[in-house]
Amino acid sequence: MTGSTGARFAVAVWALTRVALLLCVTKAVTLPGPDVTSDVSAIYHGWSEVLRSGTYPREDVTWQYPPLAALAVLSPGLLPMLDYTSAFFVLVCGCDLLVLGLLLYAGRGGGRSWAGAWVWVAGVPLLGTTAYARYDVMVVAVAVAALLAGVRHPRVLGVLAAVGALLKVWPALLLAGTEPGRRTRLAWGAAAVAAAGLLAGCVLAAPGALAFLGFQRDRGTEVESLGGLVFHVARQFGWSGRVELHYGSLEFLGPHVELVSTLALGLSVLALGWLVLWRLRARDFSVSTPADAAFAAVLLFTTTSRVISPQYLLWLVGLAAVCLVFRGGRMVLPAVLVLVATGITQWEFPFGFVHVVSSDATGVTLMFLRNGLLVAATLTACRRLWRQTVPRSASAVPSAAGRAVEPVGS
Repeated sequence: MTGSTGARFAVAVWALTRVALLLCVTKAVTLPGPDVTSDVSAIYHGWSEVLRSGTYPREDVTWQYPPLAALAVLSPGLLPMLDYTSAFFVLVCGCDLLVLGLLLYAGRGGGRSWAGAWVWVAGVPLLGTTAYARYDVMVVAVAVAALLAGVRHPRVLGVLAAVGALLKVWPALLLAGTEPGRRTRLAWGAAAVAAAGLLAGCVLAAPGALAFLGFQRDRGTEVESLGGLVFHVARQFGWSGRVELHYGSLEFLGPHVELVSTLALGLSVLALGWLVLWRLRARDFSVSTPADAAFAAVLLFTTTSRVISPQYLLWLVGLAAVCLVFRGGRMVLPAVLVLVATGITQWEFPFGFVHVVSSDATGVTLMFLRNGLLVAATLTACRRLWRQTVPRSASAVPSAAGRAVEPVGS
């Protein structure tokens, strides 16, 4: 198959799968399980009305997003000929296509691969309708553009990482793998200036821009999280707690939940400590290192989070796709594990969510499988990143990794 034929085939498969997704989210085709589009038609639409009044939804505890999320929520206004929900789906589909185009363009030439584009083509439908019923595809588009542009333009990486972080926080981790020295100074400096300017603008533009910080702080252990497995098992032995809608998601409430939530935060602190240690020890930076490091970092903080909502898998799929743009990259196995976890995520939400909420055998099995795959992907990605970048003399982990195929900045 020639290069142009392969690209056309990827676009054709993308189009077929996305038409199927659009048919599902517009309810032309009805799927089992809860209606995942209500977040758009009810919650997002309601937020947009509040935002148009000149304030953030600071009285709504489900508003847990940084201030630039307002742009995503208001974006359906760009298509006034459509109702809010339909316009949102069209815009998300457009961002989805943008990600594919970026990955296909970046995959051309020596040392590059279209494997990343195929990861994206497959990963979005594996998650199912949730992918189009949240604004995360928009954030992934910014993150993918940032990493790909950052190969030659670290300032662009920094600015786009700042924009992404003010959309949904996690893109700040895109800066974890920049090469020390000039490239880091340029990227981190641009990110700091852009973030400060944008944040100041949001705070001055409308009250409540920082209300999300308190709402995020007060969240507990969600039923799909790694810590939630403790209570799924405990319920089999008579644990007296319950599951309730709390801060916008279904959480465990009852004895020992606060302890497990604190331990989850502790795991996230340990993850940060490992990332800082890696950063201090790493010496062998290549063109793929920023993407590999971002993938490993987001895996770390997703897996240890008190909340692992289904749409979080889109972040991982997008970053895995960028990693696989670079031929000979070492993140193939973690990427495959993430894709399998993404498919299981659709099975547990929305198809089997009633089983998860009730902690029956099916629900517990699904959560152990999905979260187990995420843990395996996290450990594998971190180990491979370490082996690839930390010299043998500086590492307690034996290194068998060679240099990547392209020098930084090539």
